[in-house]
Amino acid sequence: MQPTTGVLMVGSVPGASPKEVFTRLATALPGRLEAVPDGETGERWNYIGWQLARFPVIARRMELGGTPLPESGLPNLTLEDIQPTAYDEVALSSYGEFKRLREQGIIPAKVRFQIGLPSPYSVMAGHLKPEMANALEPLYEQRFAETLDQIVANIPHDDVVIQWDLCFEMTALEFDRGRFPDTWHKPYFSSPNGVLQGLVDRVVRLSERIPQDVKIAFHLCYGDLYHKHFVEPQDTSLLVELANALLECETLGPRTEWIHIPVPKDRTDPDYLSALTSLKLNSAGGSTPPRLYLGVVHANDEAGTKKRIETAQACLPFPFGVATECGLGRTPPEQIDSILQISKEVTAG
Repeated sequence: MQPTTGVLMVGSVPGASPKEVFTRLATALPGRLEAVPDGETGERWNYIGWQLARFPVIARRMELGGTPLPESGLPNLTLEDIQPTAYDEVALSSYGEFKRLREQGIIPAKVRFQIGLPSPYSVMAGHLKPEMANALEPLYEQRFAETLDQIVANIPHDDVVIQWDLCFEMTALEFDRGRFPDTWHKPYFSSPNGVLQGLVDRVVRLSERIPQDVKIAFHLCYGDLYHKHFVEPQDTSLLVELANALLECETLGPRTEWIHIPVPKDRTDPDYLSALTSLKLNSAGGSTPPRLYLGVVHANDEAGTKKRIETAQACLPFPFGVATECGLGRTPPEQIDSILQISKEVTAG
């Protein structure tokens, strides 16, 4: 098997601090990282969970401690009712540590700072009553716009990649196609152009707040709750459909640095991966095509990881790097060494 090139650390990594995560990743994966995340440590360990407190109790789903809506109709909430996201605060703090470690030679000079952000859609779909999500979307998007403004004003544009983590987008699409009946994942919005376009439009709205010289990336996800997907993908066709719709947008495609796509542990078959041949990496419009990272690495499964890589290499007409299926924030710490060792073993530095 020919080694693949490059490792993507999707985002969260168990660790006491960003410094610990930066140091661990840079040391364990020499010559393999084009960008490094801060690990989403502390209260960010559970993806969007820490954003729940940004919303008033009346807006939250009943299962998440919400209170009933009044019979008179939806409450009239304003921007002051939505707390700032604080993603910019942690990003700027972590970037300071990133720079210090790079000055010390621990992080290589060409490695950039990677910021993982959930889409506002994912946050609201996961936390809010559908009718409240629809009503509050402009307000929460405004909070996210403020977050992005602070990030791009305080970090050099050539030193950062902003990765959009799109999870509830995939489950919304699965629901829309009739393959996932859980109404929790029913899109809270209606769109005259269909669910897919409605989801893409939301990514475009926030991405246009990011200057064009800032690189972006996409982590497409089926969830990692209790280390299980919300619904198992039949194959990569729906992932490719969303990825292509994003890449075809003139404000997204030319500056997309990578696309990440999960590969379940039991899918070593070409039927799962064959739809990737339709991924339009070469038509994104940038000076270089976006990179593809496949989530083929699973803990304590080097043989299976190699098999998934071999299958992908036989199917795909273009190179790819490796990653895990999702972030590692909920991964038992004892499995992290295995994941890093396998990632190093199957890639060239």
